[in-house]
Amino acid sequence: MIIPYEQLDKDTLYNLIESYVLREGTDYGEVEASIESKVNQVKLQLKSGEAMVFFSELHESVTIISKGEFKALQSEEHQAQSFD
Repeated sequence: MIIPYEQLDKDTLYNLIESYVLREGTDYGEVEASIESKVNQVKLQLKSGEAMVFFSELHESVTIISKGEFKALQSEEHQAQSFD
């Protein structure tokens, strides 16, 4: 389930994004970006719709996923329902 990031408390959103960037370990090029810089980049991705806050009912957890990851999840779910 997608959770609109605007509905999250400012501190909750920051903590979620910070946890995400620390967990991801994404390569930001030759010069390592600061945590604040990474958090700001993810905020921009949320605002542009390239990333979204996702609640997994199965895992009872919240994370940030890319639009592509969300589409893949939808496709997997659709395929699983086709076999039922």
